[in-house]
Amino acid sequence: MKVQFLGAAQTVTGSCYMIEACGKRFCVDCGMHQGNKAIDARNRDPEPYRAANVDFVLLTHAHIDHSGLIPLLVKEGFKGEIYCTPATGELIGIMLEDSAHIQEMEALFEQRKYARRGLKNPPQALYTIEDAQAVPKHLRPVALHMSVEPAPGIKATFYEAGHILGSGTLRLEITEDGKTTSIVFSGDIGRPNTLIVRPAETPPPADYVFMETTYGDRDHKDASTSLDELASAIAYSYAKGGKVIIPAFAVERTQEMLFCLHSLASKGALPDDMPIYVDSPLAIRATEIFRRHKELMDDATQRMLASGEDPFELPNLHYTLSREESEAINDVKKPAIVISASGMCNAGRIKHHLKHNIWRPGTSLVFVGFQAVGTPGRAIVDGAKKLTLFGEDMEIKAKIFCINSFSAHAGQSQLLDWLKPLAASKPNVVLVHGEEKAQQIFAGLVKERFGIEPVIPSYLEEMTLKGGAVQALVQHEPEAHPRIDWNFLTGEVERKWEMFKQRLGDGKDRPWVDQTNLEEALAKMDYYLTRLISKL
Repeated sequence: MKVQFLGAAQTVTGSCYMIEACGKRFCVDCGMHQGNKAIDARNRDPEPYRAANVDFVLLTHAHIDHSGLIPLLVKEGFKGEIYCTPATGELIGIMLEDSAHIQEMEALFEQRKYARRGLKNPPQALYTIEDAQAVPKHLRPVALHMSVEPAPGIKATFYEAGHILGSGTLRLEITEDGKTTSIVFSGDIGRPNTLIVRPAETPPPADYVFMETTYGDRDHKDASTSLDELASAIAYSYAKGGKVIIPAFAVERTQEMLFCLHSLASKGALPDDMPIYVDSPLAIRATEIFRRHKELMDDATQRMLASGEDPFELPNLHYTLSREESEAINDVKKPAIVISASGMCNAGRIKHHLKHNIWRPGTSLVFVGFQAVGTPGRAIVDGAKKLTLFGEDMEIKAKIFCINSFSAHAGQSQLLDWLKPLAASKPNVVLVHGEEKAQQIFAGLVKERFGIEPVIPSYLEEMTLKGGAVQALVQHEPEAHPRIDWNFLTGEVERKWEMFKQRLGDGKDRPWVDQTNLEEALAKMDYYLTRLISKL
């Protein structure tokens, strides 16, 4: 059996594990890579996936970093079935269509930009709405704890992951040559006592455990203070006449934010005259799916709903579906709360709300989820002073709040608790879906606590599993991380700088207007060099 890591290897996005076993080739998850341009470029390389040769997909949950490349898979020739829980199937039906809409809108923006500059061959949409709408016909819903055999010799069972509605931890049993090998793919593991959804459960023991490590290097802050921190952000902007901007994933996090605002309102901690905007058509549709799947919610939420109280409703709540309604939020001159996607600020309507508010001192910018390396959200959380939005550099004057206790991912101690019962049988542990630092720290703890030395694969690495052990590791480092020729790049800058000085000659002898044009261009170059140096 062979596993290749096509994403979420020393990163937290692009989850995809391509498996060859029992004469079949299939993947667990097929997520979109999210980050800077180099990471995003991986989405446009379909070769490693070989879509027409994929027999089926096993999907742990609906988040785009786990499902976002499925329309591309279908577009490139995938004809198999996609197995997931019923709620996941409903959610990806709307999430992938929304993702496609964003792809098309961004491609249109690039086409216009290229046309204005007289450039040719603008980047096309990764996939279209039509591609996304072709996905549901491949879905095969599977209830939690019910086993399915997508191919002879391969049995798959989903267990509650406690991450988002419908999320599952996957356990595979693969029988080849009369021997059965068991593998657990954790998916994303939720926190105990999280809002709305039921807590994660640990599946039966397995020979291999592929485990997420998003927060492998730290625990979350005390969750009991989360509401107070959110109330502080609201009070800050309310007092200054500004807006509270909350970048939030449309599925789960937006619903959790509504739940929390509902709680604050019931305690009298939310200003009566402060409107709340859920500015995400996807979040609005997702909330309806939540209402249809009460059986997947935790006991407290079910009791609340049974009593007639709706945790997703508020007196001053406004859902904005159209672009015109979204743009009108910017004309609201009084304090307001705006919840919008995407959660990492790298796409969607949130970018427009940042453009209109991030430079205002009275704005509260509230981060309530993980921010991947290379995303605008991560840059802000790491202390960036400026942010480039739609080609314009903006000063970050908003007050930044990071409330990580809202995260849908288990913290370090909770990850160890989840692993503990599985570790008793001494499985092979493979750490995925985490940044390298987090994985190294967590690997040390796993070795110290359980006497197990985890494997940390890299992007595109191939792992051969045989006889209950990892038999071989094949890396593809040149393809995974193409070498950057710094000597060439810096040499080119130096060469062209010398050319500039030679051609400029004695600048004062040039016509004054020409001098001012050159001065302006040189000042821009100086500005960008200063920005570049500040990143080192």
